[in-house]
Amino acid sequence: MASHKLLQPFVPTDENPFDSVKAAHLLNRAGFGGTIDEVRKVLELGPAAAVDWLLDFPDQNAEEQGTDVPSLTALDGYPATFKDIRKSEQGKTQEQIKEMRQKIRMANGDAIRATINWWLRRMTDGPHPLQEKLTFFWHGHFVTSDKDERSATLMWKQNELLRKMAAGNFRTFVKAIARDPAMLDYLNNSQNRKAHPNENFARELMELFTLGIGNYTEDDVKQGAKAFTGWAHDGDDFVFRKFDHDEGVKYFLGHHGNFNGDDVIDIIMSQNVCAKFVGTKLFRFFAYEEIDDTLADAIGNEFRSGNYELRPLIKTILNSAAFYSPQAIGSQIKCPVQLVLGTVRQMNLIMPAENAILGPLNQMGQVPFAPPNVRGWPGGRMWINTSTLFVRYNTGYRLLDGQLPRVDKSHLSDETKDAPDANAVVDYWVNRLIQRPITADKRQVLIEALGTDPSREQNVRKMLQLIMSMPDYQLC
Repeated sequence: MASHKLLQPFVPTDENPFDSVKAAHLLNRAGFGGTIDEVRKVLELGPAAAVDWLLDFPDQNAEEQGTDVPSLTALDGYPATFKDIRKSEQGKTQEQIKEMRQKIRMANGDAIRATINWWLRRMTDGPHPLQEKLTFFWHGHFVTSDKDERSATLMWKQNELLRKMAAGNFRTFVKAIARDPAMLDYLNNSQNRKAHPNENFARELMELFTLGIGNYTEDDVKQGAKAFTGWAHDGDDFVFRKFDHDEGVKYFLGHHGNFNGDDVIDIIMSQNVCAKFVGTKLFRFFAYEEIDDTLADAIGNEFRSGNYELRPLIKTILNSAAFYSPQAIGSQIKCPVQLVLGTVRQMNLIMPAENAILGPLNQMGQVPFAPPNVRGWPGGRMWINTSTLFVRYNTGYRLLDGQLPRVDKSHLSDETKDAPDANAVVDYWVNRLIQRPITADKRQVLIEALGTDPSREQNVRKMLQLIMSMPDYQLC
């Protein structure tokens, strides 16, 4: 059992039960929002069994699971899938392969957008919501952007790596990321050669991926870069260019030897601060931001003592008393992806096709595969400003009113046609969309919006628009 009291399992009591608020909280943080049926299922399972259910996904990517891959059939010059691209090169001459790749590059922007939409659909309706939520977390941690990596194939391949390793071993994960072609391009390690070392990857490996600022020196960056010289890729495949690799002795984080990249990663993993840095970032993602040193140390100790296995740490966090505390529930500003996909899920809408929601997501500052820089999205209060707030409200309205293509336009008033009065209609939709109690004055505003006829479609839509413009709806 975890040593810190806040990491010990949440135990429901009569005064602090596992109720629908906590069930919805789990589905929001470990996925992209829960439907009525999913909240009911989690309630029936109870907190521990619900976490086991969410964590019950294979350490496989989408292609290995046999679920789906991005459909590129509508793109001129593209085979149907990325897997078919690899097959189509077999038996061709180098000139034919070159010509085909040129056609693919010309259609690359469309392929990127198709891949983004594929992933948004997986996050909304995929078989393993927690695996997709973790893939999304790692995408903001091991950052790569399609603005710099212009190969849709490599971006998709990296996304599949994040999915496969999402709850695996972090040490193995980092070593795989260090060999990932999209990452090697994005952080310039393909240009990292003995004669001219490039420090970008070594720096971000320590600053953003494993240790954090202040836990290494500039000399460690220079020496670490030497260890990764010669690490590059040829197409989809990692290659080690022996003649570009520095075989000399490196002095790194107090160790010295003829280190390669894997040796450097192992040395990083031996630093206590690594487990603390990564573990607390996961805790903040799932639970809440402000944590003291004793809790941070306990998280780090748990992660390191577990040999950097991610699944046990995630299980500890999602089962913890801290996760179900008032400090956690309803305290997180929804990122744009969470806001849009949660609305689609909780309203039981049909996911908009093509590029219908990429515009609003871009205006709100978050499009998958396009983080602003190597630090990823800033998150938190940075999501809310005068321009983004308008888009957040407006996108909800557009989804609600069926203005986005292929959104279900069924009558919303049918949901509560048997409700006895306006109070019951309001309670139904607040429980479904906000999933937490609201203040009496806010509730009264919603009741008044329904007027004298709570079954009228226009009145229900007006009330729902008010719900979506409440600060409570911006939080989960």
